[in-house]
Amino acid sequence: MTPRERILEALRRRRTDVPAVGNAVSIATVHLMEATGCSFPDAHTDPELMAGLAAAGHEILGYDTIAPVFSVQHEADALGCEVNWGRVDLMPEVTVHPCARVADIRLPADILVHPAITVVLDAIRLLRDRFPQVALVGKVFGPWTLAYHLFGVERFLIMTLDDPEEVHAILGALMPLPALFARAQLDAGADAITVADHATGDLVSPEMYRDFLWPLHRQLAGEIRAPVILHICGDTLDRIPWISRTGLACFHFESKVPAAKARWAAGDRIALMGNVNNPQTLLHGTPDDIAAEVEACLAQGIEIIAPECAVPLTTPTENLQALVHAARG
Repeated sequence: MTPRERILEALRRRRTDVPAVGNAVSIATVHLMEATGCSFPDAHTDPELMAGLAAAGHEILGYDTIAPVFSVQHEADALGCEVNWGRVDLMPEVTVHPCARVADIRLPADILVHPAITVVLDAIRLLRDRFPQVALVGKVFGPWTLAYHLFGVERFLIMTLDDPEEVHAILGALMPLPALFARAQLDAGADAITVADHATGDLVSPEMYRDFLWPLHRQLAGEIRAPVILHICGDTLDRIPWISRTGLACFHFESKVPAAKARWAAGDRIALMGNVNNPQTLLHGTPDDIAAEVEACLAQGIEIIAPECAVPLTTPTENLQALVHAARG
C-alpha cells in the first residue's frame, strides 16, 4: 500500500499491509526545524515554510501522513483575535479575546482569503503536488475551541453555567467556519480533516459534551465529505461512547485513556488513533518505552499509531521515528 492508501483504509477500519503510523496534530520540533531550515514563527505564516516543515513528518520520521497545521490560532486570527505567533521554541497564543456576547462575533464573508487561512490552503496545494502518495491531513477547530479563542476560556465556561442559551447561540454562530474551512482544505488536496475541539474532561463534563457538542460533531460529520478525525485532549473516556456515535471516522485520543479502555468504550463504531504519551515517553523515554506503548495499542486494534497530541517542541527526532520502528518491527 502507499502511505495514503494505508491511512485511508485504516480510517475505514479495514486491514492494512502494515500498521498505519501518522499524526493528526503537530509533530513539529526544534530539531525538525533545524533539519529542514523551516522554522517557527515563519512556518505558521509562509506556505513554503509550512509545507517544508510539515513534510518532515513523512520524509524524516517516516509517517504515513503529512499534517501542515501546527498552530491552533489560524481561525482565531481570521476571526479578529490578536495573535502572538510565538518563536522557534514557543507556540502561538491569542493575546486579546474580542467578544463578550454572541452579537460580537463577526464571521467575514471573505474569510477564506484572510492570510491566516490562505497560508494553510496554499501549503496543502504545494504538498499535494509534491507528495501524491502520502495522506495529507488538514485541520480545523471546532466551535468549542473557537469560542475559547473569542471569549477566553474562563469567561466562556462560566457562561455554560450562567447562560447556556447564549452558549448554544455562540456555538451555532461559529459552526459554519469549521465546515467551510474543511471543504476548502479538501478542495486544495487534503485527504482527511482533523477537527480539534478542546472539550477535555478536566473542563467539560460528559453531560456538557452530550448537550452542547455531540449534536454539532454529528453535524460536522455529515457536512465534511471526507474522513474526519476528532481530537480532544485529556481524559475523554466518559465521552468516547458519545463520540463513537457521531458518524465521525476516527477519534484521536490521549494516553490518559488506556488503549484497552478506549477500544472498549468505542467498540467497533469508530477508528481510533493514538495514544503514545508525549511528556514522559516521547520527550524523555527510550525506544523500549515507546515500543511498549505501541505494542499495547496494536494489541487493542488501535487503527493508527500516533503521538497523543501536539508533541513538545524539544522531542528528540529518534523518539518520533521509534513509533514507526516499533509498529513495523
